[in-house]
Amino acid sequence: MLNALRKKGLSSRVMYAMGFGSIGLTVVSWMASKKMEAAGVDRADRWGLFIGEWAPTFFALGTAMRLEEQWGDTGPHEAMAHMKDTVKDKARDAVPTG
Repeated sequence: MLNALRKKGLSSRVMYAMGFGSIGLTVVSWMASKKMEAAGVDRADRWGLFIGEWAPTFFALGTAMRLEEQWGDTGPHEAMAHMKDTVKDKARDAVPTG
């Protein structure tokens, strides 16, 4: 799914911006619903909550995409596998012998 989003031109920054935008849209929709609809505060609260639930989804997708951008398809373990021998050698050299 993350690859599909990336192919559509979306990035982690866009997802984070959409998260913050949905927070702003929550406030705007709550105020607009409260003033324009006769249903009162209850309806305004429902609109605000409905749109407010989008923000965590966008932030989670932004975090997942940031990790994908940082590590790619391999993940951190595979990307650092080549360093395993180097770390072992440094650790062995750091231990005093004798």
